[in-house]
Amino acid sequence: MHKRKIIFRDISWLSFNERVLQEAADKTVPLRERIRFLGIFSNNLDEFFRVRVATLKRMIEFGKKSKMHLELAPAAILEEIQEIVIEQQKEFDRIWNEILRELKKEKIHLVNDKQLNKAQQAFILDYFNEEIRSNIIPLMIESIQAFPVLNDKSIYLACKLSKKDKSIPQKFALVSVPTRRLPRFIILPSRKADHHIILLEDIIRFCLPNIFSFFGYDTFSSHIIKVTRDAEIDIDNDISTSLIQKIEKGLKNRKKENRFDLFLINRLTRRC
Repeated sequence: MHKRKIIFRDISWLSFNERVLQEAADKTVPLRERIRFLGIFSNNLDEFFRVRVATLKRMIEFGKKSKMHLELAPAAILEEIQEIVIEQQKEFDRIWNEILRELKKEKIHLVNDKQLNKAQQAFILDYFNEEIRSNIIPLMIESIQAFPVLNDKSIYLACKLSKKDKSIPQKFALVSVPTRRLPRFIILPSRKADHHIILLEDIIRFCLPNIFSFFGYDTFSSHIIKVTRDAEIDIDNDISTSLIQKIEKGLKNRKKENRFDLFLINRLTRRC
């Protein structure tokens, strides 16, 4: 008699999300819908990490005190999740690059801050001054006592500022990309036969000298980061505390927690 292989629900869920990725890979699906499927896949994965991966990590912390369905192997499940997600991300990148090639055939070009002609550069500077500048507040990391609380589901530019002659020490800064107030995709001036589109974060990246040059820096580099926080709330077991007070305390602790800070600083200093 064959033994049944147990497939944990978190691994099964990743298989479901892979089915969404397969729809994005299907060349018979219109390009717009393929891009939409990539967005659904990405949003699903964010929520998976916010809830399910967060739960598994808590189970490891709680050890045998945890009374849930994966109490015997949360660490093994997390390791398997990591392997699957890495492979799915490789497939995501392959599909996205394929879609970009297909878009080019349709005269639609997604460009970055290094691929702009003079007319597009002038347009971007005007757009930045008129629409973006008032919606961003650059944050110099070294000038604050504690690392800031980064907003969940938000995109940031992690910037390194330096001077070519090294006359002043390099510094690091964060710029929140205002995707909730401005469109993520901006249409650029183009010839009639072509359509050029740029991401909001690449406009900000192009305009970093306008933001930080008054500090005396002349060399700028940046990387995009996205914050995904645990969706769980810590509730203490103090019997003298009411449920409402426990929830309130848990929410306050959530706001204070920032598990991303060391990862961000290490990644920024390593890659810039």
